Amino acid sequence: MINRRRQAALALTALLATAAACQNHERREGGAPPGPPAPSVAAAGRFTLVASGDVLPQKSAIDHANLDAGGNGHDFGPMLAGVQPVVSRADLALCHLATVSGTVGDESGRTSPPQLVQALAAVGYDGCSTASDRALDDGFAGVQRTLAVMDQVGLRHAGTARTESEAGTLTLLTAGRARVAHLSYTFDVNGNSLPPGQPWAVSLLDENRVLGDARAARKAGADVVVVSVHWGTEGKDAPDQQQLTLAKRLTASRTGGRPDIDLILGTHAHIPQAYEKINGTWVVYSLGDQIAGEMYNSQGRQDPRGNESTLARFTFAPPARPGGRWEVAKAEFVPQLYDLDAGRVVDLNAAIAQGADYTAARDSIRDIVLSRGAEKDGLVMGE
Repeated sequence: MINRRRQAALALTALLATAAACQNHERREGGAPPGPPAPSVAAAGRFTLVASGDVLPQKSAIDHANLDAGGNGHDFGPMLAGVQPVVSRADLALCHLATVSGTVGDESGRTSPPQLVQALAAVGYDGCSTASDRALDDGFAGVQRTLAVMDQVGLRHAGTARTESEAGTLTLLTAGRARVAHLSYTFDVNGNSLPPGQPWAVSLLDENRVLGDARAARKAGADVVVVSVHWGTEGKDAPDQQQLTLAKRLTASRTGGRPDIDLILGTHAHIPQAYEKINGTWVVYSLGDQIAGEMYNSQGRQDPRGNESTLARFTFAPPARPGGRWEVAKAEFVPQLYDLDAGRVVDLNAAIAQGADYTAARDSIRDIVLSRGAEKDGLVMGE
């Protein structure tokens, strides 16, 4: 079994590497005669933001990482290699670390190997949201350990904190010439209690708090405010009432005529949900799980949707006048899948172009993403 998995993983890695190389080759050596050079995104003052969903490897995924490390430790690099072309080309790339880092040799099931964070940084992510229902699965020590590992590899974080001062510090990132604030909240912490005397350890979802933080971020100099929200109902491909209501209220909030929030990124449902433009602001109800493993529905049956997800890619253009809003000039989604047998995250369009049979999964993701009319607002499936 291990040998077959190893062979499948190697074959898929080769396929993904070929797809990435072909994409690069096509960009360098297109068949048509070169025309006038088009202005680059950066030259136009624009920037691209890429975001992905829950990273919460189950035992099967962790076993694959151990296999890729030759049985000695864990290597998540090959697992993420298929999405590196999209992630690394973005001006700003955000992930959602839904689990906490454990110690070497920790087999409790509550944590993930620290090498996972190292691989996320290596593939090109700039920061991760960390507020999730699993943020306290290993107590306050898990929060401390996770953020320490992220600091070591230069991966920014928002949503959990080791000190009250850190909890009050804005996560401000640079994308081109724009300053992007990243905020992160979770609706629940799996019934765990917040650490005594440390209620700031995890940012809990509250409408007034989100809006207050967003306005403070704007005052602190943020050109774009991105809010990551861990919400919704697990296994449900349609947003629930809480998501719908909160999305409308958050996107409706304005200060001086300018929206307080520029983008909402949802996680937790474990499957993709729709993208929707509400009050002029894009909302992704659920990005799905980027890395999961064997996932099961409420009836105890394995649910393949638990390994489907999207990479959201939004291109922001600078305001037409000083003090105006940075507008989304292009909205895209890239369908992806964590292949259980091979232990690889697959960019479905790139893999299909190379002959892999992922059409059914790609089409299923596309139909869900567009199910609330996002296509009429300009959302397209990206490459």
